[in-house]
Amino acid sequence: MGFLKKLWGYIATLFRTTAENAMNPEIEIEQAINEAKKKDQALRNQAAKVVANRTLLESRLEDAADDVGEAREMAKQALMRAETAKNAGDTDGLEKWTKAAQSLAMKLQASDNNLATLKKQYETAAVQAESAKDAVQANAMKVSELAAKRLELLGSLEAAKMQETVNEAVESMSSVMDADMPSLSKIEEKIESRKAEAMAKAELREATPAGAEDELREAINVTQADATLEELRKELGLST
Repeated sequence: MGFLKKLWGYIATLFRTTAENAMNPEIEIEQAINEAKKKDQALRNQAAKVVANRTLLESRLEDAADDVGEAREMAKQALMRAETAKNAGDTDGLEKWTKAAQSLAMKLQASDNNLATLKKQYETAAVQAESAKDAVQANAMKVSELAAKRLELLGSLEAAKMQETVNEAVESMSSVMDADMPSLSKIEEKIESRKAEAMAKAELREATPAGAEDELREAINVTQADATLEELRKELGLST
């Protein structure tokens, strides 16, 4: 059982390593960018819901405040009419407006409670909305950094590819030279050998009668050239 477990672990590791080596770096970079963009979009959608909830609560808060104001004003009006009926001795009117004032007071209390609850909800929603916006902004920066890193990685990848091509070319040239061409040291040796042979032939020629004649002929030519130069100096009036 233990052997099979180890064997399976070995096979899994080998497969994962082989798969990783087979992956194209360019594809991996693009996958990372696309995944980051998907997560960023999901975060933006969620943040939009949070901000929308805050906006909705703002509207409900305004309506609740209006309800409180209206209930308070109507309760005041009912009390004033009840007082007027009382002063006029209008028993029915007093009872009517007193009950109306009581009903409006209950409505005012409910509106106040609702307003207080909405204020707490709004405070929480406002904090959540700011947190959501901060999260979106921070994630957007990460996506931008990842995009910049993508350019850097692609540049490094291209440089690596170019270096690999150069290395392959150099290796190819080296193998061809090793197989089909002599080494530089052998070429230098041949040149030195030819130079030495030529110098030896010249030295041997100088030791022969023909060589002596050539040396004498060269000396005569030099003497004649000197004489010609002397004549030209005299014609030009130049001192020697």
